[in-house]
Formats: sequence, C-alpha cells, structure tokens
Amino acid sequence: MTRHAETLALHGGPYRSDPATGAVAPPIFLTTSYQFRDSEHARRLFYLEELGYTYTRTSNPGREVLERRIAVLEGGSAALAVAAGSAATIYALLNLAEAGDNVVVSNDVARGRNSGILTALRQFGIEIRLADPAGFADATDRFTRAYFGESLSVPALKPFPIAEVAAIGHRAGIPLFVDNSALPLTCRPLDLGATVVIYSAGEYLGGHGTTEGGLIIDGGTFPWEAHAERFPTLTRPDESYHGAVWVDVVKKWGASPFIARARGRFLRDFGGAISPLNVFQLIQGVETLPLRMRYHLANAGRAAAFLEGHAKVSDLAAGQGALIAFDLPDEGAAARFVEGLSLFLRTEEYGNSRSAVVGPTQTRRVLLSIGLEHEDDILADLAQALKRL
Repeated sequence: MTRHAETLALHGGPYRSDPATGAVAPPIFLTTSYQFRDSEHARRLFYLEELGYTYTRTSNPGREVLERRIAVLEGGSAALAVAAGSAATIYALLNLAEAGDNVVVSNDVARGRNSGILTALRQFGIEIRLADPAGFADATDRFTRAYFGESLSVPALKPFPIAEVAAIGHRAGIPLFVDNSALPLTCRPLDLGATVVIYSAGEYLGGHGTTEGGLIIDGGTFPWEAHAERFPTLTRPDESYHGAVWVDVVKKWGASPFIARARGRFLRDFGGAISPLNVFQLIQGVETLPLRMRYHLANAGRAAAFLEGHAKVSDLAAGQGALIAFDLPDEGAAARFVEGLSLFLRTEEYGNSRSAVVGPTQTRRVLLSIGLEHEDDILADLAQALKRL
C-alpha cells in the first residue's frame, strides 16, 4: 500500500509502540551501554553475525525509529542519524573516498554553507573537483568516487539539475549525493536518480530551531558490486572491522552496505553520535513536517509575489522552497530594510518556524527564511520595512 507523506511522517517504519511498556511515543533510551546475554552473544554482535545493540555511539533503539521513519519518508532503503548535517556529509563522502581519490562537486557548494566541508575533505587527501553540472562528465576519471550537489544552493538559491547529473553518474557508474536540507518533501532526489540524500536536520526536519542532527539516506538502488573496482571501501576486506566485506556482510539481512559501513566505521571511529534527546525531538519535528512545509511554501509564495511587485526589489529568487533572496538598491538600503523588520529574526539558520533574515547582510542582497506566522503579518512587516528605503 502506498501512503502519503502526512501518514508516513507519523507511522513510517515498523515502530508502533514500545514492546516493553506499550508507549506510543518512542521512548528516550538514555543509555551508553547494553547488557549482553553472554560472551558468545557479545562476540556475534561485534563480528556482525547477529543484529543488536552494542554501544549507543553506533546504535540506539530510539535512533533506529528516526532512521527507519526518515528512510521510508524519503523513499530509501536505510538511513543513519548523526550529530549534525556537516558530519552526515563528511561521513557519507569518506565512506567511498580515500586519499588519492576525488569527488566532483557543484561549484555552488564552494560558495555556500557547505564550503568548509570541502576544506576538511582535502585534509584527508581527497581531491575536490569543482564543476558546473554540465561539466561533471569531463571532471570524472577512474579515481572519482562520487558526485555531490545541493538540491537548492544556499545562499544563491540555485536549483541543482539532479536528474541530469544522476544520468551522467549512472553512465559512468558513479553515485550522486544530494544535500536536500532546503527542500524536504518538495524535492525527491531519490526519485530523480540520486543515490544518497543528506539532511541537516536542524532546519526544516526539526523545524523549531532547538535541535541539531544530520541524516544520511541510501536509496538502495546503486549496484556497488557491479562497479567493485571503483568502490573498494565496500567491496574489499575492511581491516578495521575484522576483514569484513561490507557488500557481503549485509546480504543475509538485505541491508545497505553503504549505511552499514558509515555506521561501523565513521560513526564508531569519529564519534559524531546524535544524542537520544535530540533523536526524540527530531521525531516530533518529522511528525509535523508535511503540515509545516505546506504553510512554509504558501507563506513564501505570498511573500515572493508581494516583493516582486515592489519598485526597489530586483533579481528575486523564489519558488523553490521557503527561502527568498533579492537585491535592494545598495548595501545601505539592505541594512535599513533589515533593521526595519520587527517580526523577522536575524539568524544564521533557515527552516525555523519563525521567519528570519539569514546570515549577515553585507551586500545589497537579502536572504529570507519564511516561517509559519500568519501571512498578513509577514507581508505587513515586509511592507513597513520597505518604506524605510
């Protein structure tokens, strides 16, 4: 049975109630460790012969609820929740790329919020090849391990041609990773051919500006073994994990080798674990995500239509998600406009339930994140601030 996003956000995944207590809301499992039945049970868990919990850094029952729900909501096969969106991106790319390898990255990423991640990857000896989408094929060689782009670049608000780049990757045997933080539900990267979707959960998924987290979702369709030479991290013995070959280890469970290795290697070794408390809060956010996005988008549409008709507003970027960017006559006008806003917050974060000016305004360009206030109040605040120009 195919269910709608509103239903999947509440019921996606196998969790219905806690088997021990009957609690409908997933409990907060605030523990670091788990009791093994005996030494043989412990051995089987650590040698990946049996599924179970070993240490909260790598697995936690509450986190499992979030991961499975997000995987179903996104149309993927498996997911991994980590401490932050930046950790999700780095772990996902390091999962395939090692020193001497390269990743082809959209030029817009280097000018946006993920630019620092590229510097971090270079420190691991991974070459970052920046290219426009049309140039991804030319930037590819036998050491290319992944393509990476943002469904909507921030702050440029430039959409990424997911289907076109995914098709290039499919012909070359290279997976496309897409950061979809700015367009949850409104963009479906896996349906467009992407292999892996990444989220910074502190934005729309959480929705209230209270909780950080990151998510990696594997679509479950990429044929890793068909391109074994290109992906040795998944198809050859892993010395750090008892010589496990990840594509083989997971076959008996029908699981994702990509997510299994990200969990068993990078979450285990780098330790970017998400708190059980954050997991609980993100689950609450995801349950209302479809409803919130509906109002975010409606309010953003009204705000964009209002701004488009103003004589001093130019180069308006809107219509993709609930972010709006535009130019004012000069830097001074932009500063006066921002200072004149009384409803909009000034923050570095977007995707909050509250409307905000995102980032410092040091040029004539303004970036707005449209929230869930009444649309008339949002328009009134914009109108009175524009009168200062």
